[in-house]
Amino acid sequence: MHHINPNKLLLSKWTSTSPTHKEKHFIVTELIRDEQDKVIECIIEAVINKNQYSLHWQALSSTDNWKQGWK
Repeated sequence: MHHINPNKLLLSKWTSTSPTHKEKHFIVTELIRDEQDKVIECIIEAVINKNQYSLHWQALSSTDNWKQGWK
């Protein structure tokens, strides 16, 4: 498990360990916050085709699915 600071996620780079549709590398393009200004979700964008996906930010801490950086 990665220990992630949600406030530092914006523009961070991630690699999917099980890519689909050749989407392997992603960048966090937006953080979604609640009323208390806590990060609850993030929007990740595939580098290859610019598809965007909404993801609970804590899902990125799973080393089974994500690696930090582009590898």
